[in-house]
Amino acid sequence: MNIYMIPNQHNAGAGGQQPAVFRMAVLDTDLDHIFPSSVLPPLWAKLVVGLVAIVCFARSYDGDFVFDDSEAIVNNKDLQAETPLGDLWHHDFWGSRLSSNTSHKSYRPLTVLTFRINYYLSGGFHPVGFHVVNILLHGGISVLMVDVFSVLFGGLQYTSKGRRLHLAPRASLLAALLFAVHPVHTECVAGVVGRADLLCALFFFLSFLGYCKAFRESNKEGTYSSTFWVLLSIFLGAVAMLCKEQGITVLGLNAVFDILVIGKFNVLEIVQKVLHKDKSLESLGMLRNGGLLFRMTLLTSGGAGMLYVRWRIMGTGPPAFTEVDNPASFADSMLVRAVNYNYYYSLNAWLLLCPWWLCFDWSMGCIPLIKSVSDWRVIALAALWFCLIGLICQALCSEDGHKRRILTLGLGFLVIPFLPASNLFFRVGFVVAERVLYLPSVGYCVLLTFGFGALSKHTKKKKLIAAVVLGILLINMLRCVVRSGQWRSEEQLFRSALSVCPLNAKVHYNIGKNLADKGNQTAAIRYYREAVRLNPKYVHAMNNLGNILKERNELQEAEELLSLAVRIQPDFAAAWMNLGIVQNSLKRFEAAEQSYRMAIKHRRKYPDCYYNLGRLYADLNRHVDALNAWRNATVLKPEHSLAWNNMIILLDNTGNLAQAEAVGREALELIPNDHSLMFSLANVLGKSQKYKESEALFLKAIKANPNAASYHGNLAVLYHRWGHLDLAKKHYEISLQLDPTASGTKENYGLLRRKLELMQKKDV
Repeated sequence: MNIYMIPNQHNAGAGGQQPAVFRMAVLDTDLDHIFPSSVLPPLWAKLVVGLVAIVCFARSYDGDFVFDDSEAIVNNKDLQAETPLGDLWHHDFWGSRLSSNTSHKSYRPLTVLTFRINYYLSGGFHPVGFHVVNILLHGGISVLMVDVFSVLFGGLQYTSKGRRLHLAPRASLLAALLFAVHPVHTECVAGVVGRADLLCALFFFLSFLGYCKAFRESNKEGTYSSTFWVLLSIFLGAVAMLCKEQGITVLGLNAVFDILVIGKFNVLEIVQKVLHKDKSLESLGMLRNGGLLFRMTLLTSGGAGMLYVRWRIMGTGPPAFTEVDNPASFADSMLVRAVNYNYYYSLNAWLLLCPWWLCFDWSMGCIPLIKSVSDWRVIALAALWFCLIGLICQALCSEDGHKRRILTLGLGFLVIPFLPASNLFFRVGFVVAERVLYLPSVGYCVLLTFGFGALSKHTKKKKLIAAVVLGILLINMLRCVVRSGQWRSEEQLFRSALSVCPLNAKVHYNIGKNLADKGNQTAAIRYYREAVRLNPKYVHAMNNLGNILKERNELQEAEELLSLAVRIQPDFAAAWMNLGIVQNSLKRFEAAEQSYRMAIKHRRKYPDCYYNLGRLYADLNRHVDALNAWRNATVLKPEHSLAWNNMIILLDNTGNLAQAEAVGREALELIPNDHSLMFSLANVLGKSQKYKESEALFLKAIKANPNAASYHGNLAVLYHRWGHLDLAKKHYEISLQLDPTASGTKENYGLLRRKLELMQKKDV
């Protein structure tokens, strides 16, 4: 296609038609040494980009649910069929009610809906299906980026039939490839919860492209919009926001695109006319363009409406984050806050420029606060603003209108989607988060591609530029593959963070938790201690360490740790309960009861705490109180097997066989496949001489758990009482094979054998 001679075209992106077309052609021609003509047709370009994007992250397809996936997916009841679909619109991303003071206020119902569909189609929590959807989403978004970059680099020009021309195939392909292989996207693609960012980006770019379709035709006064496409763009922006809050920023980008590209607004020219009090300012076409003002009114109204609805749904104020989540936002000095915020911006910029040091979490001491201008890290702030000011000056002051627009749109895509994470409007719950860079990376790719074009134009070493571009693409692809592998399991993910953030207490905490879950308590203790050393107020690490020490019978240190945890955070219900368990083990019953009561005070629906309180009362022979506590546990959690079992056993031991039988039958109706409940009820029925029913339950329990020595031993006792001595002998022997040390079974078996011997002698 000869883009130098396009008849009957309407250029919406520059001041004059032919010069703008020429500049666009020259920009793309500057990259001809990187991409030959054979890969330039849009269909081939999209196939290449989509394939490369999928290959980069394909390694994560069979990964586990890791990190935040546990809370947002595995433990989220909103994914299960028992939860009404309507609840998704009243719950946050983690399944908590938005009206709750503990809610994070992350309102992403459409993302949760896709998780629910995944759960339904997979038949449960099988991560492969979840990961495959994420990988395909990134591939689809990368393909879509070919069109987005085509608009950003080539402007909006149409044939007489209304078909948009692809005026920058090389630039759009290079930028789309840079986007597809950027390693900073790994968290969004390989972490299942990153789907919120992927879905948000999908509808974000569809909204942008939809807005562009509002400028297909022209008349004497220039372009005018189709109200339908503008409204559709606003609707898609709302959908993006329902996937993740960042989506609303597309309306701001659409406005910037409309004003700068469609309205041909020249900031420098306006400033100069204002300073010189030029009367021609009044005659500026943009100010007289009713279509532009109408579109801006629609965008403003749509954005205000979205924010209002979002505020009403949220119900209460913003989420209450803690100092460990975002320490800079809690600094007393405004100057310290500003300096550290800007340092965070420079770190985000560095992750885009050099995505080699990636970490799943950047909080908890990973980035110490800058408290003095003598801190060498202030150089990063200076470098960031030096580059930004340079780019802004070029975007505003360049005589090349096409260059102005590309740089302005690149900066717009870089900055505007990042604003919700900037701490400028409200406090956010993180220091640095790689996931929030998915959208801003588009602006980075625009600026980098433009930079390569400029370098190619001003240097004769074009092969060197091509080699650098190819090297960046290959290195980023390799980094994506490696990083995707690290996201396949929590152990690899957490350990990969040690080299990046060795001062991050949460990294050590998560490694310790992972080791504890695998039964390696000794190693877990080491990492928990390091987490507490790095952050002496890390109550969750204290709680988990206290639990392990409790299990190892190191009760004194466990009590000290848990007592410190509840002093630091008085409403930490789990720590209060665990402290009660330790105090109970130390025979400090009054203190234990008080701790349990404090746990229930701070978490009223706490079945496990009621269960432990019941055990305390049982140890103190306060049987009525114990039964009441266990009953509370089963009311709050009907499937609480241990509470049901303890009620049956206590009633059985105190001779209340009828009541024990009633409780046992009630429990089995709620949990019909619990073999321990079958066993306990079978014992009660045996004592009540309901031998046939008792036998059936014993056999059913043994079928479910054939290696339980006590099940065979008690069935043998039943047969012994019932007079089925051969069956009793058989099950006594099985029980002793499974547990030769069981003294009660040995004694009963000896009695049975003597009885059988006497019977044989009598027969003789």
